[in-house]
Amino acid sequence: MRNTCGAWSLANELGIKRAALKAAGAKTIYREKVSGVRADRPQLGKLMAQIGSGDIVVVTKLDRLGRSTQELLDLIERISEAGAAFRSLGDPLWDTTSSQGKLLCTLLAAIAEFERDLIRERTGDGRKRAMAAGVKFGRKPKLSDYQRAEAIKRRTAGERLADIAKSYAVDISMISRLT
Repeated sequence: MRNTCGAWSLANELGIKRAALKAAGAKTIYREKVSGVRADRPQLGKLMAQIGSGDIVVVTKLDRLGRSTQELLDLIERISEAGAAFRSLGDPLWDTTSSQGKLLCTLLAAIAEFERDLIRERTGDGRKRAMAAGVKFGRKPKLSDYQRAEAIKRRTAGERLADIAKSYAVDISMISRLT
């Protein structure tokens, strides 16, 4: 069985975390130098590209892998799909090499999905109430009704689209779509 480990840490914590990962059997350690809040983490991308069947991704703490429950569950699912397992040294319940860890991940994934459904329902209900109350969604129009009518008249009179667009500080395509 191969071990692949991911560690995302601050420089002053690196020695302690590296030692913990080495003690856990880590052969390869990935250290992210950008903020974990960013979606495009190059080292995480390398880790995910390298893992394969039989690997175990080990982190010192859960927040080193994902910043939200949803992100964490998505990453664990991707690790599992690659045939690898996941383990957190700081959170022993998160260990997909054990039956209990797999159960916990499954339960949390189901709870997260349930929560997403509830949020979707509440958002939909709120949107319907807002629409019934006359709230308009989307961005505000760049041209007022008067400006639109004027632009249409100018267009009908044969003025160039580029000149009309420039006078209203909008793109030509907006003027060409007016009817």
